[in-house]
This record gives sequence, structure tokens and C-alpha cells, in this order.
Amino acid sequence: MLLCAWGGTPSHHINTEMNQSIQNLRINKDRLWNSIMEIAEIGPGQHGGSSRLALTEEDRQARDLFVQWCQTEACSISVDDMGNIFARRSGRDNDKPPICAGSHLDTQPHGGRFDGIYGVLAALEVVRTLNESAIQTHVPIEIVNWTNEEGSRFAPAMIASGVYAGLFEKEYAWAQQDSAGITLHEALKDIGYLGQEICGKHTIGALFEAHIEQGPILEEAKNQIGIVTGGQGVKWFDITVSGQDSHSGTTPMSNRKDALLVASEIVTMLNQLALDNQPHSLATVGCLEVSPGSRNTIPGSVCFSVDLRHPEDEDLDRLERTMRNRLDDISIKHGMGIHLEPIWHNPPVKFDPDCIEAVSQATKQLDLRAQRMISGAGHDACQVCRVVPTAMIFVPCLDGLSHNEAEYATSEDLEAGCNVLLHAMLTLAGHVA
Repeated sequence: MLLCAWGGTPSHHINTEMNQSIQNLRINKDRLWNSIMEIAEIGPGQHGGSSRLALTEEDRQARDLFVQWCQTEACSISVDDMGNIFARRSGRDNDKPPICAGSHLDTQPHGGRFDGIYGVLAALEVVRTLNESAIQTHVPIEIVNWTNEEGSRFAPAMIASGVYAGLFEKEYAWAQQDSAGITLHEALKDIGYLGQEICGKHTIGALFEAHIEQGPILEEAKNQIGIVTGGQGVKWFDITVSGQDSHSGTTPMSNRKDALLVASEIVTMLNQLALDNQPHSLATVGCLEVSPGSRNTIPGSVCFSVDLRHPEDEDLDRLERTMRNRLDDISIKHGMGIHLEPIWHNPPVKFDPDCIEAVSQATKQLDLRAQRMISGAGHDACQVCRVVPTAMIFVPCLDGLSHNEAEYATSEDLEAGCNVLLHAMLTLAGHVA
């Protein structure tokens, strides 16, 4: 369990009048919105969103502006050798690990204005609010921008937070190349963000990440805040179905070994597998390659991806076992080879109970409609939580749409999430003035 980093609770150190003042503290909604809109214009999309891939010139400009804003708020800046930026606001006891919040500034190629950016600038707005109210915290407050969360330019996604958490070797991460053959290490040097600090050595006492939900659950429930308790597990596979190429005009239907027909049966089976194990099971086929890809040839080989997800590892394993058994049945039924190759396993994660409780108490203090939920998407917090006490705060987004230029969140919902972030951080950082 995470204890307050400064060794007590705020009420032990300040009087009732100051407690009331802190409880009434709120962020500046317009300032937060304007900051998000300003940084969104760096790498503007064609349809109102943003296109700011990791470690590009556009990313550099966004980073520079973010650093400038942080320095204006008297924050000290450090950058590690994965390009992660940490902006620190001093506390009374600077020897204690900071309470940190943030997300990422990079976007998808056709990204929206809120994914990632909101979490970074919400943390900045917390610092701005504390500064203008002359509130000193017991331990430092930090803002973090993680490198290449999206994974659009360099795979895999969340690679820098993954290095921080010890999930990837730094040399592996540095060696990843974009479509032009430029390595991540070269790109860091090119934009001037190959820092001196060793990634993973930067101590964090606790981490919060505010984010748009990227799904429809909060909006449909008419709730303002998602208290995120963890992230679901993911298993990726490639499946290859081996049939036989043959002429579409001369091969009778009864004599065919149509790999695409069998693949489509498997896709339908996977969809039903997830439907049969609701409410949390998910199955997706996102990529499919048909060979030989000729209009008048029966497909002899089909390769496709499988994405299985569930918030409980035992249930995720059970989904895999059921899938394997059904693949065996389909293979026997059609007399065709079906090869399953595991690609990746990211186990479910559970966030820290005390960080979750800090978020929950903040929603109650602010009288906001909230619900506990699991993150369906991967986030930097889902990597870092393996080594740092962590929690996330979700706010609704219109129609649950994200990774799209039409992505939208209201200023009122963004304000609510940022106020929750402010008070959750103060709960763990403490305040003295």
C-alpha cells in the first residue's frame, strides 16, 4: 500500500481554514482548453486534428513549447536517454520521490487533439494552479511526457515507458526503425532530446495519468469520471490456414480446399467466442493476407492476426485454450492445416489501491458522477505501474471516438478530470501553505 510520500495526511499539518481553502481549489478551465488548442496546432491535421508523430520536427516543436511553459512555471527540466521529459516543481522536502502526472505529446498520423496531450497539459494546469495559489507541497510535483506512446512511427507502442519499467532493453528500443530506416536513437539525437539521465533511474513516488476514455462507456452511462482500476491483458497471434491454390472455373465446389473460406469460419468463431464470454472478453481480426491474391484462383493460403483481450489473466488463458481447441476441430473438419503462432502477451495490470482511492475520494469531494472501470486501451501508465504506484483518470469523449481527427471532449469534462487530478495529487503530495 502506498502511504503519503511526506509521511502523513494533509489534515495533520494545516488548520481547518486552510483545509477548506484547499478543498475549494479549482483549475482554470479556459487556460487548460487554450493550451490544448495551441499545442494541437503544431502538426495540424487536414480535418481538425493533429499529426505529430514521435520524434519528428512537429514533436520537437511541441516538446519545446511544453518545456518553455514548464520553465515559465519555475519547473526544472530533466530528459532521459529515451527522450522522456520530467518537469519538477519543488516541494518542501525535495529528497522525497515526486508525485508525478502526465502522458504523451505524440499522436497518430490522423490523430485528434486530446489523446495523450490532455494528460500532459492537465498535469501542467495542476502546477499552474498551485503556483497562482501559492500552495507548497510537502514533496515535489512532476509532469512527465513519455516518448513514442502511440507507436505509429516506431514499434512497439509505449516503448519509452516500457524501457522505464524494465519491459524492454534500451538497446532494443534505440534500434527500432521507422519506415525510412531511421532508428529511434538517431531520431532522438536529430531533434535534440537524447537526454543524459538513464531511463528507469528517475525515481517517482506515484504516477497519475489523465486521459480521454477512447470508448463509449462513460458517455453512455452519463458519468463524468472513470476511476481506472487497471488495464486488460492482451494476447496476439498469427494464424495461417493452408489449403490449395486451384482454378476457380474448373474446380468443383466439393473438391476445393479454400483457405479463405476456412479463415472466414475462424473469424466468425472468434467473434462468437468473445460474445459468449461477456462482459469483458474481446476478440479482433485486424489484418488478413490472401494468397495468391488472384481473381480467378481459389485462395490456397491465408494469414491473419488475432487480438484477444480480457482484464483477468485466467480468463485470457481460458479464451486461448478454447480458441486452440476450436481451431483443431475446424482443421479436422476441413482437412486443412491451421498454424497458430503466438506473437505477444501483455498480462493484465492492476493499479495501486491507494492511488485509486485518492482518485475516488477526489470525485466524491468534487461531487462528480464517477464509475470504476478497466482501461481497454494500452497507456504508459499500464507500463509504469509495474514499478511505480499508479492510477488513471478517464473523461468521456464524443461517441467514444479516438485515433481520429474528429475526436472531441468538452471543456467541462476536461476541467472535471483535471480537478480530480489536482486533488488526487494533493492527497499524496501533501500541502503546507
